[in-house]
Amino acid sequence: KGALPGIPTRDAVVRLRDRWLQPTKKGGTTTDAASSPLRTRGGWSQRMWPTKKRRRRSSDKDGDDEDVSENTDAPPEEEELPAACPWRFASRLNSMKARRDLATDDEPNDVLGWIRRQGRVRGLGLVDLNYPQHLTEGLSTEAVVAALREANLECGAVCLRFPEATFSMGAFTHPDASVRAEAVALVERAADWARALHAREVVCWNQFDGYDYPCQVDHAALWRRTVACCRAVCDAVGPDVRVSLEYKPTDEKTRYCAVPSAGAAVLLARDVDRANFGLTIDVGHCLAALENPAQSIALVAAAGARLFGVQLNDMSRPGTEDGLVFGSNHALAALEVVLWLRKLRFDGHVYFDTFPRNEDPVRECELNIRRVKQLYDLAADLERAGLADLQDRHDALAVLELLETKVVRGGLI
Repeated sequence: KGALPGIPTRDAVVRLRDRWLQPTKKGGTTTDAASSPLRTRGGWSQRMWPTKKRRRRSSDKDGDDEDVSENTDAPPEEEELPAACPWRFASRLNSMKARRDLATDDEPNDVLGWIRRQGRVRGLGLVDLNYPQHLTEGLSTEAVVAALREANLECGAVCLRFPEATFSMGAFTHPDASVRAEAVALVERAADWARALHAREVVCWNQFDGYDYPCQVDHAALWRRTVACCRAVCDAVGPDVRVSLEYKPTDEKTRYCAVPSAGAAVLLARDVDRANFGLTIDVGHCLAALENPAQSIALVAAAGARLFGVQLNDMSRPGTEDGLVFGSNHALAALEVVLWLRKLRFDGHVYFDTFPRNEDPVRECELNIRRVKQLYDLAADLERAGLADLQDRHDALAVLELLETKVVRGGLI
């Protein structure tokens, strides 16, 4: 058959690509890999690709190889994972409305006061602000920047809250093209705020995109509109701002959401096909969709979609969406989430989408931060104890016995 030319592996191509795509600072000097837009504030290392293993079949006289593909998502052996939890944390700003009896006199019940109150949270470094809910026309960029600086915080992302008065029948899926165009324009304005606050990311939670009853909508048309609007948004905001879609199965405002699952979100990312488009996974939304959140994270990775953000919380039972402390009810599921984020070298920021109503929101946020750091250390301990080998054998009892030693006796549950 003759000799075949050497073909580089996918990993080799990716390494070359990352080297070629390194941005430059003003003046032309090349930045290091850690400052690449592919790694800054979100997503995992783009080196984490599934690779293929091949073996020779003894029955193949012509030397053909049998494809025995496996997802080898483990990080390269030569690269050590950070010993300490490397993630930065943000928390729900609206939580600072709770327990006003615990707020200080210089923490008024408004956006700037809530930022000031979050500045008291030990270990918090970021604030995700809602547009236009928080960032109203009457609030100047200078005032927000000053409040963040005073609280020793930065803006992590700007999150869309589509006003119900205009978008109750949908934002990206609205039957009226002019309303859809208004939704795209709203995201553009959110991106302007993100730039002004040095966040460079907008998160779209399309609360009203979907339907309430079977036979109400044309599902194919709904999907086409969603894809078209996501593309329009990505093109409009430009490559310097990332657009992240936060999927959800159902909501009190929309019984059947247009993008209801991790699988649908991955399909959307494929169809949108824009370099600045990615996904945000909310643990509570996964649980509401009856998904295992860690499996959803792994699915996004295996499909090659970009994970720009994770939102951590818990719920008491399916469908409640009560925004409890991360890992308070589903401790092992929370552990597995951290295991996979660590395994995939997630380098975005972690957002706590929790709803402390009767609790001190400052202490509640600090507890969330401590919990994630504890789980990160525990994940590293489990890896050192040989968890991967047990998983390779699908040895359920051995895994549970290991968890018994490290988790139960360690006091996590």
